[in-house]
Parts: sequence; structure tokens; C-alpha cells
Amino acid sequence: MEEFFENELVEKFEEMVENNDELYFETEEYEEIIIYYLEIGDISFADMATKYGLKIHPNSLDLKVKQFEVFLELEKYTEAKELMEELKEPCMDNTDFLVCCAKYYSNLGNPRRSIEYCETALVLHDEENFLHNFIADEYVNLEDPFKALKHYKLALSFDQQDDYALENVMFCYNQLKRSEEAIEFLNGYLDKFAFSETAWYEYGQFYFNKKNYEEAIKGFDYLLAVNPQSIGVYANKAACYEAMGEWLKAIAVYEEMLALEYTKSFTFYKIGLCYKENKQPVLALNSFQKSLRDDPQFYLSMMEQSYIYEEMGSMKEALHFAKEAVSLNESNLDYQKRLAFLYIEGGKFEESLACLKKLVDFEPTRFYNWYAYSEVLMLIGEFEEAVNVLIEATKTHHRAELFYQLSNCYFQLNNQKKGREALAQAQALDPQLLEDMQQKYPFLKEEVDKVKTKKK
Repeated sequence: MEEFFENELVEKFEEMVENNDELYFETEEYEEIIIYYLEIGDISFADMATKYGLKIHPNSLDLKVKQFEVFLELEKYTEAKELMEELKEPCMDNTDFLVCCAKYYSNLGNPRRSIEYCETALVLHDEENFLHNFIADEYVNLEDPFKALKHYKLALSFDQQDDYALENVMFCYNQLKRSEEAIEFLNGYLDKFAFSETAWYEYGQFYFNKKNYEEAIKGFDYLLAVNPQSIGVYANKAACYEAMGEWLKAIAVYEEMLALEYTKSFTFYKIGLCYKENKQPVLALNSFQKSLRDDPQFYLSMMEQSYIYEEMGSMKEALHFAKEAVSLNESNLDYQKRLAFLYIEGGKFEESLACLKKLVDFEPTRFYNWYAYSEVLMLIGEFEEAVNVLIEATKTHHRAELFYQLSNCYFQLNNQKKGREALAQAQALDPQLLEDMQQKYPFLKEEVDKVKTKKK
């Protein structure tokens, strides 16, 4: 009934605004309207309702407190501060006002002042659960998990089924590295609330982090007994089997998930990975194909198909799916490397250059990006461009390999002087590489002695 009344009241208010009417609402009614908009996140309408309310009830402290809250939501901190100062004297016994003050200082990055206002509010014996959670959150911001733990526990004492407080109690124990106390606390909680989904999830996660996967599975199984529709928990349980290398058991869990899911692409992808790890490439490929049928743009499955086709020796298909994956996720540099490799393996050197160029642009600190890029340029006879690339590379990487490459380019361009200069630098940096580089770049063989003679 209350929800119906609130909705009816809001509907009446919105009709008034739409029709440009002037209807009378009591202060309490305006409060309900504002609260409704704040709860659904419609701050503009909450602001409008506040202004309408204060026009009719300009001296209402309750509406001014709501305006304070709206200002905070709108991040109007100057107006909020002015209103806070105005309301300080008459509203120090108003919990909502004190909470707004706490939010004001919290938003401005002053958690200690925020805590002070929450502690003042606690004296009023109202909203204790909320206030202790608020104080605990501020202690987390202060990187003080010890005090945060105390207040999350106090929040639980006022509402023993507060999942937020429960989760954060376990978080604080983890931060404090007090694992024995954590599991003792959790077991005690489960003795009282055996059907708590959050508690069983925390139990499973606790043992998963301890690498006790069998015990973790027990926790997740209890949770699923309470709520078989908890899709995410199936994934946690499957992760346990994966960690143990029990790939077929993990697949069985993922298959249970499929019956509950609307979108199945990721689960088919996970099944495919398990088959891949279990050395069943055909079944893995089948699962990745199912993933793509569910979502044709699921690039993770595309790239996995590329790997499997490569293992099977089907390089044409491997290249096709790698190209498709890259087209959907061009920013992924690992994918760019993969595609470049496949192009090079297939002798499509010119096609690989676009990938290699992106690698040097986005990862200039990686030496091998430059090395591979310049190498391919030389393979297709683009020695002048290779020189430009290598000169740029040597600004960041003073490596012998690059100078050997550079010398080869200069010799190919009939610039013996610069070729010998680069060769001399390469030999000075790493003379032991010379033999390998002579095999790689035969042109260098006849130039080495000349460089040595010049040094003498």
C-alpha cells in the first residue's frame, strides 16, 4: 500500500508540473516525493520537487535537509556548505542532517570529519546499522582495517543479516591477514544463519584463496542448495575444478550454467578452454563455434579458434579468425602480435607491417617490436624505411642487434661509410653477435675486415 501511495503521489506531482498547475502538497508529502526521486536516481526531478516544496513551505527544516542532500548529489558543494552552516544550530538532533554533513566531508576527502558527524548521529540512537557501515567505510578510506572491522561488526549487531557488513568483515580480516579469526567468525555466523547466501559465498571464496579447492566447492555447493539460480556461483565452482586440473568436472558445471543463462557465449568459451586444456581440440573447436553462434562478435572465441586451427596445421583458417578477432579488438596488442606472426609465417610480409607498426607505436619500450618491424621491412626490400625505423629505435634501445641491422641496410643502399660506422658500433656493443649476424646478413662478411683495418 505504501508503495502504491508513493507512486500515486509522484504521479500527481508530475501531472502538476506537466500541466503547469499549482497544487498543494503537505511538507511530509514533498519529503516522500523527493525521497522517491532520490531512490531511483532521478536527481533533476528531486531538485525540482525540493524547489516546489520550499516555495510553499519556505521555513521547513525537513525540506531544507532534503535540499542539502540534493545539493550533494548534484555536487553543488558551495551551496551545500552554505545550507549546512544555516542548518547547524537547529538540526544537530536530526539524523538525516548529520548524515548529509558526513557525506559532505566524505565527498571532499575528509573522512575523519565525516566520522565525527556519524558518531554525533549515533548518540541519537537512529539508523545505527547504516551509521556504523558509514564509519567503517571511512576507516577503509583511511586504510585502517582494524577500526573498520570493529564498525562493520557493530553494523551486523544491529542487522544480523546485513550482507554488505558481512562481506566487509571478511574483507577486513583479509586485509589484517587474520585468516583463522575470519573462518572462526564465518563458521559462527553460519551456525546462526545457515541459509545465508552471502556467508556461503564468502566461505567458498575464503577456501579458494587458500587453494583448498575441495572445501571451497563445499561452500559453493551449499550456496547452490540454498539458491540454485545463482549463476555466478557455478562459475566459481568451475574455477575450483579448473585450478585442480579437473577439466571434465569443470565442463559439467559450466553445462549446468547453460540451462540458466540467456546469453551463453562466454560459458561456451569457457567450456572450449577446458576441452583445449584436456587435449580435446575438436570438442574445443566445437564449443568456440557455439560461442560465436550465440554472439558472432565474441572475439575471444575467434582467437582461440585461430590457435586451434594453427595446431591442426590449418594456417588459412588460423589467419582468418585472427584477422576477425583483431578487427573487433584493435587495441589488443597481443592480438596484433599474433596476427603479425601468422602473416609472417604465411610469407605475407607486407600485410604484417600494419600490425608491427602499431606495436612500435603503442609499445616503443619493447625492443623486439622494433627488431621485428625493421626485419620485415628489410625482407621486402624497404631499406630506406628500415633505416628510418632503426634510427628511431636506437634512440631508446642502444642494442647491438639494431646497429647490425642498420649496417646491413646502409650496405644494401650502397652507403658504405654509414654502413661501416654502424657496423663498428655494433661490434663495440656486442662483438660476440657478429657470427650470428654474418649468417643472417651475408653482406656483412666482406665488410667486417674493412672495419677492423680502419680501426688499426
